[in-house]
Amino acid sequence: MSAENALLTILVEKIRTDMLVLPTLPEMAIQVRKTADDPDSNLLMMTEVIAQDPALAARMIKVANSAFMGRSIKVNSLNQAITRIGLSQVKNIATAMAMEQLFVSQHEQIKERMASVWRDSVNVTSIALACLKLYIAEHKHCNLNLDVMTLAGLMHLIGALPILTEAERYQTVFGETQFLDHALSTLSGQIGASIMRAWDFADTYVEIVLNWNNANVQTEQVGYIDFIRLGALVQSPLAGTARLQALQPYIDRNIIPDAHFMDIAEIRLISQEIKALLS
Repeated sequence: MSAENALLTILVEKIRTDMLVLPTLPEMAIQVRKTADDPDSNLLMMTEVIAQDPALAARMIKVANSAFMGRSIKVNSLNQAITRIGLSQVKNIATAMAMEQLFVSQHEQIKERMASVWRDSVNVTSIALACLKLYIAEHKHCNLNLDVMTLAGLMHLIGALPILTEAERYQTVFGETQFLDHALSTLSGQIGASIMRAWDFADTYVEIVLNWNNANVQTEQVGYIDFIRLGALVQSPLAGTARLQALQPYIDRNIIPDAHFMDIAEIRLISQEIKALLS
């Protein structure tokens, strides 16, 4: 049996028997989410939690001062930043930023592949958020949230982590890019959904991670999956007629105005800013 087939067989069997080792949520993310979910917590308590991580605190201030938040007056303290952002958004933003800690490895090839997955996650999220922000502005009754979109976007490839970790035992497969792409494409959704359940995330995230890459799953109403798929499409190598055909459903559903939506200054600037915030 080839290394590729052996790895695929092992992955499928471990998924079937719930024996695949799943990553654990970073401790800081756990503390932030626990504090945000506590009905007795307040902004001061959240400030104290995040202050334990200087890097995260600095990024929160950066987010609060970003044009994405739509405020012109700058904040100078973590307390001011968290007050501006709000407990709910802090919960999701902090969790999303903590995700980067998981995409690391001591194995050079795994490290490179994980870095690539994280970059893809950030790029897709930045495009999805920019398009959603414009969509919300034009559809006043839209009930989609930007903070949920942020976390969902950065989580949509989380299922790649156990696959890459397991593949470390079969190092020859790293020379088979097509095989790894196939394994990630076909298995990461199911694995990612298992991770979301293990981390006790809401069903919204489970469904997004499970179904965003399944073309057979379509929703009548515009949802988070549409924007993740759109971001992934922009990042894909599709060009010419094939690209136009792939974008047409999004145009038909008024998610984007036309095939040249990435040339819109607002979308381009917002996506660039978000990428800078998350990178």
